[in-house]
Amino acid sequence: MLRTIKPKNARAKRALDARLPKEIEDARTAIFVKGTHTGETLNFVMRELMALKRPNGISFSKKNPIHPFDSASTSIASLEFWSAKNDASLFVVGQTTKKRPHGLTFVRMFDGRVLDMMEVGVDSWKGMDDFKTPKSTPGHKPMMHFASELFDTHPRYIQVKSMLMDFFNGEVVDSICLPGLEHVISVSCAPTPSSLNNATVNMYPNQQPSAPEDVSSLPKIHIRTYTTRLLASGTRVPRVELTPMGPNLDLSLRRHQAADPELLKLAMKRPKLKKTDIEKGLGKKRKNLEVDEMGDLRGRVHVGKQDLGKLQTRKMKGLKGGDTDGDVDGEDGGSDGFGDGGRKKKRKET
Repeated sequence: MLRTIKPKNARAKRALDARLPKEIEDARTAIFVKGTHTGETLNFVMRELMALKRPNGISFSKKNPIHPFDSASTSIASLEFWSAKNDASLFVVGQTTKKRPHGLTFVRMFDGRVLDMMEVGVDSWKGMDDFKTPKSTPGHKPMMHFASELFDTHPRYIQVKSMLMDFFNGEVVDSICLPGLEHVISVSCAPTPSSLNNATVNMYPNQQPSAPEDVSSLPKIHIRTYTTRLLASGTRVPRVELTPMGPNLDLSLRRHQAADPELLKLAMKRPKLKKTDIEKGLGKKRKNLEVDEMGDLRGRVHVGKQDLGKLQTRKMKGLKGGDTDGDVDGEDGGSDGFGDGGRKKKRKET
């Protein structure tokens, strides 16, 4: 159990407050951990993933005896300690053995505890240095593309999609300019066998299967990274071309650990929205009401089309229309042609 840290000054208090839960969380930090044996392949693959994750990535240079799926070891306690110390919620553990060569384990944390894990094997790869093309700017949000129906139907691939989206997703932004979309991460699968066409979704598994799962029939996962080029098209919408950037990875699924139902329910819970957020439209929207940047509540009133010919204006005495016929004929008893009832302004005698 982690001890409670009491801040000694204002600077330490601000650092601890920054780690508290937020309505809109910051970008997830990932820690890359090397096991006791990694090999040249895993070192290069972890370096390429670190380049895509930068600047929200931390790399441990020393080797550590970490075995996340071994319940008898102290690996889980080490991961929870590193997560709290570095304010990180993602781990990538590289370990190669004779039984499971070139293995990468993705670990996702929630509230300082392990939420779920998945292990993949690196079958082949190509780094960024193999492609003599422009690279994207570190820190830009990528566009994610998942090209297979298994990412919406099969529970193993649903976990892969969720894990990769959390891993590569950056800060939450309201809007983004078009030149800021510099690279695309495309995730696809090998041809789907007929036995997996009717796979059912099980997002809350209660128990792990007693027998080892047969992953030999599961299709491999292909990850490709491209940079985007915006070219002139003669219209306001530019023509987009994709250029391979790297890295390219071919992964095969191995062991996994699903999330605990109660812990997953807490992780998916959304905080209650403030009144100002509701008025802005984030929750149950109040019609025609919004809050501007100064915090003032503003509303819009919609009226029907107005006929200006029937507009009621101020009645001025000099603009009133009189009976001109009666004035000319002098039938109104002394009218002399003026609209003021025959009154005549006397000339001042000097």
